[in-house]
Amino acid sequence: MSQMEQIKALREKTGAGIVDVKKAFDEANGDEAKAIEILRKRGQDKAMKKGDRETHEGVVVSYVHSNKRVGALVKLYCETDFVARNEEFQDLGRDIAMHITAANPRYIKPEDMPKEEVEKEKALWLEELAKEGKPADLVEKIVAGKEEKFRSENALLSQPFVKDGEKTVGELLTEKIHKIGENILVGDFVRYEM
Repeated sequence: MSQMEQIKALREKTGAGIVDVKKAFDEANGDEAKAIEILRKRGQDKAMKKGDRETHEGVVVSYVHSNKRVGALVKLYCETDFVARNEEFQDLGRDIAMHITAANPRYIKPEDMPKEEVEKEKALWLEELAKEGKPADLVEKIVAGKEEKFRSENALLSQPFVKDGEKTVGELLTEKIHKIGENILVGDFVRYEM
């Protein structure tokens, strides 16, 4: 496969611009995996710069599983109505609604979890660790690790994306911000189950 064909294939995989793909490919000395990582990091940099821009437009998207017993509604915000009408943006909303249906997150970000809920869990972990007779210096580290895991497992943006477990929902959003060129935020969501 020629370098141009590799660049074209990488562009299709990542959605990045041809110039960005070529630079990343050259920087990675032809290593596709490294080039993807470089593009991902650059995409995150660009996404962070767009993160302060206001989002007043968007869509409400639904997903109902084929068994008709579980589904979700999600608000997905963007900056302009032009992007809100864009099929790729709407597909992103459907993918996120499908993810919510499958993974059942309770919060958008790990830090959204109420402190009281974390404290209840901490009490259980401490009781469990006391029964196991763990040393006090280890208990603190174990509880901190359990808290981080508990928060990330219950937060949409830190969960592995159901369609591609190699990235989180947050990383998926970052990629789409880079590709679409606007700030994108997940608003409220609701999951229904019979």
